[in-house]
This record gives sequence, C-alpha cells and structure tokens, in this order.
Amino acid sequence: MLDPRVIDPGQEVVDYAALSDDEIAEIVLLLTAIRTWREHEQRLMLESRDHMQLNESDMKALRFLVAAKGQGRLVTPGMITEHLGISSAATTKLLDRLEYAGHIARAPHPSDRRALAITITQSTHEQVRDTVGRTHARRFAAAARLTSAERDVVTRFLGDLSGIEPEPGPADALTGAIPLPIPAVPPTASPDSPATGGPRP
Repeated sequence: MLDPRVIDPGQEVVDYAALSDDEIAEIVLLLTAIRTWREHEQRLMLESRDHMQLNESDMKALRFLVAAKGQGRLVTPGMITEHLGISSAATTKLLDRLEYAGHIARAPHPSDRRALAITITQSTHEQVRDTVGRTHARRFAAAARLTSAERDVVTRFLGDLSGIEPEPGPADALTGAIPLPIPAVPPTASPDSPATGGPRP
C-alpha cells in the first residue's frame, strides 16, 4: 500500500497536509506505476540470469563486452576489473567461469604483449542482445514517445528519487548506461560464485 493516508495517517513521516485528495491519488498512481515497472524489471533480470545460469557480475561483464564490441574496442581484464569494481583475482575467476561456459574467448592483445584481449562469443552476444537489448529498446521507445519537455520532467523526477543531480549530455557510450536509476534486485551470489550456487568450474 502506497497511500500515505493509510500507512501514515498521523503524517509522522509523509507530509501531505497541503495536498488535496485528488493530488494524493495522482501521486499514489504514479508511485504504483513505478513499483510495477521495478517489479517487471527485476523479473526480467532474474529470468535472464537464470536462463544463462549467470550471476549479476557475470551479466554486467557480458553487457560491457557487448557494448565494447559494438564500438570496435578491445577489452582487457583490467578494464573489466575497473568496470565491475572488483579485485583482479575476482576478475580472473569470473573470466575463468565465462570462458569455461563458452561465453567469452581470451586471446593475446594485438598491441600489448603483457595483456589479453577478451571478446564475447557470437552465441552469447546474440543471447544478451535478445534479452537485455530488447528490454532496453522498449525503454528507449517509451522515452522517445515523450516530448522534450516531458523527458526533462521525468529526468528531474527520477534524479530526485535517486538523490542525484542529473547531468546533461549523452549516455556513456561504452557501458550503454542511461541517466536513470537502476531498479534494485535481490542479493545475488558474490562475483566469485555462480548464481546457481553450484560448484565453480
């Protein structure tokens, strides 16, 4: 229940004294729509991870590789370490898992003999594109249907929700990130263990 008149009738947390009943109803409808969207996003992410038997760090790494491939950029283990915010040792274990499962390939870096180049396999690229890519396409289409003024209002509203000031400018081209809050998901396995909880290869 999201109606403050029900969950906080004494207005100890939510101050709605200056709002009419119609305004409160509009706000509750908006918050309900946000909750519905978050639940849908969570369900899609969990279904995608379960289908591919990957944990959240694995999926983030694969999305990073898909974006890099689209830009024609080579990815090194160090870049994945930085992107995921994990240790080098955890990155090595993550790459071992992904390579064992046939999701990535390692090869000598063409210009740095000390480094490896990490690429996503074609079959995994297609799986990620068909799941994450289509979900993002629906988000993009929904945003495209708004007017410029409406997009500005939504951006400021979501920025307020996430507690950040939205910065103008294009999205991060490499990660494919957009300045919207990412829905929280239930805790997953650590970067060092598969989401399925099975033994690590």
